[in-house]
Amino acid sequence: MTWSKQLFKDSPLSIAQGEVSGHSLQHKFGAVPAMSQNNSGTIWDVNDTDYPWSSFSTAGTLSIPAVNASDNGKSLVIVGLDSDYNEITEAVTISSSGATTTTNSYLRVYRAYLTSGSNVAVINIQKGGVNVARINVGKSQTLMSIYTVPAGYTAYLTQGTATCQDGADATGDMFVRYFGQDAFRVGHTFEVCGDGGQYFYPFSVPLAIPEKSDIDVRATVRSNNARVTSAFDMILTKNSVLRT
Repeated sequence: MTWSKQLFKDSPLSIAQGEVSGHSLQHKFGAVPAMSQNNSGTIWDVNDTDYPWSSFSTAGTLSIPAVNASDNGKSLVIVGLDSDYNEITEAVTISSSGATTTTNSYLRVYRAYLTSGSNVAVINIQKGGVNVARINVGKSQTLMSIYTVPAGYTAYLTQGTATCQDGADATGDMFVRYFGQDAFRVGHTFEVCGDGGQYFYPFSVPLAIPEKSDIDVRATVRSNNARVTSAFDMILTKNSVLRT
């Protein structure tokens, strides 16, 4: 039997290859370096801290404070959403002599990475003096288990996974704030133990998350100084494709 591309046109591989119009893949992954015992927070680059969504009540420029001299002149790419929830990407050159300010105005930020070398020291990205993204030493990229679905798209959550360092355990929750609502609410919950290995959940039917909705994966650690990771995969589909 000869297999044709047509049979696989809606497969993840075909979507990744750009063969399915109006569809793309989004892989989000994050890690918290050392969450303290009985503390809770978003699984991102800052310990024991919920992600500061309130900093994005309105759109605004971002600032990267002066970096270590060894990181001077490196190129930093920021990925987020503009005031209309459309995805924007911007490259800036970071400096050790003073703060660098973005040209674009951001309503959300969910990824940043270096394109020239790894970072010798921590790099913070701020909005209104609050850290909204961080690249920890040597990582060259943020590790943020957060995401906001762009305008005009629906995100279909296909699977999620989490780990906890050996000898520790944690309770995890994927919170979703649906657009137009004020509160985050649990969309999926899990338990993870380092001794038990990876937590993995494939959605037999993908979970639909509408445009402009926020996703925030958080953990509560029951063992001291536990590194926790999480990742989730989504298929982004243009709403115009869904209506045809």
